[in-house]
Amino acid sequence: MQPNQPAAGDGPRGIDASHHQGRIDWPAVARAGVRFAYLKATEGRDFVDPRFRENWRGAEAAGIARGAYHFFTFCSPGRAQAEHFLAEAPPARGALLPVADVEFVGNCTAWTSLDAVRAELRAFVDAVEVEWRAKPILYVTPEAYERVLAGQAAGHPIWVRDVLRRPAPDEFGGWLLWQYSETGRVPGIAGPVDLDVLRPGARLDDLTAPP
Repeated sequence: MQPNQPAAGDGPRGIDASHHQGRIDWPAVARAGVRFAYLKATEGRDFVDPRFRENWRGAEAAGIARGAYHFFTFCSPGRAQAEHFLAEAPPARGALLPVADVEFVGNCTAWTSLDAVRAELRAFVDAVEVEWRAKPILYVTPEAYERVLAGQAAGHPIWVRDVLRRPAPDEFGGWLLWQYSETGRVPGIAGPVDLDVLRPGARLDDLTAPP
């Protein structure tokens, strides 16, 4: 039994997925009630998720709102990462807001200072914002928010990962999305998948990029 469960008044539920989930039966995912999916597009300045385009097309065909995310690495120039992400996930009509995944787990360790990390992250989000005409969502763990983003995320919607407890409504500057499980089970996906939910009162329109 997973420790977290959304509340009855929470907004639409979704998933985030990458090649780690293998081939996904998107119509089955849609029938299970999944309303949106964030799909890994890129990482750093040169990695492309090998199932991104397949998942992008599959989610759209199944009627699931879809968005792209980039795993931001602490050891590459932010502008170069943005150019790489935008080459794979340019603005698309009806897509959800783009996401920068900011976390220490799985990241490089050769960064020199958090001030430098913040500067490169700012370069990334500024470049993406220009192209998408909206501020990217920032996906964070509590550690990443405290060490990297506290006081630096004004205007950015926050997507918080906490699989042990539900964040209070005013935490993380007032989060929009909550990843409440990393071991979820959804028909159409063979193994575990991350589960997400919008905060109470939020709608999918709050995630949708400008037309």
